[in-house]
Amino acid sequence: MSSANNVQGGQVPPPTPTEAKYLAVRQSPEFQDLRKRYRGWVLPVTAISLLWYFLYVILSTYATDFMGQKLFGNINVGLVMGLLQFVTTFAVTSAYVSYAGKVLDPRSARIREEMEAEGLL
Repeated sequence: MSSANNVQGGQVPPPTPTEAKYLAVRQSPEFQDLRKRYRGWVLPVTAISLLWYFLYVILSTYATDFMGQKLFGNINVGLVMGLLQFVTTFAVTSAYVSYAGKVLDPRSARIREEMEAEGLL
């Protein structure tokens, strides 16, 4: 539902008591800290992962001689870099699961417990 549908006579109606509680949780320092820590991990890792992927694509397209250099047997730089894309994906996933378990989940659980205690969930 768009905000235009919520506007009556040019005024936004006040939030319901339940909405006000959710807004209070969203604006709480604990929730803001959780968002900051989540974004502080996810955004840089996403940017680095995308740069790594695009480097591989660009090198595959424009540096074919480099990517075709044989390292040993029939294994060349392009194949190794392609396989490292998979390794990177698994490493990032593993690192995120570890980070979330140690940093994000405990904070999230505390916020959830507070919301349950207030009867929001």
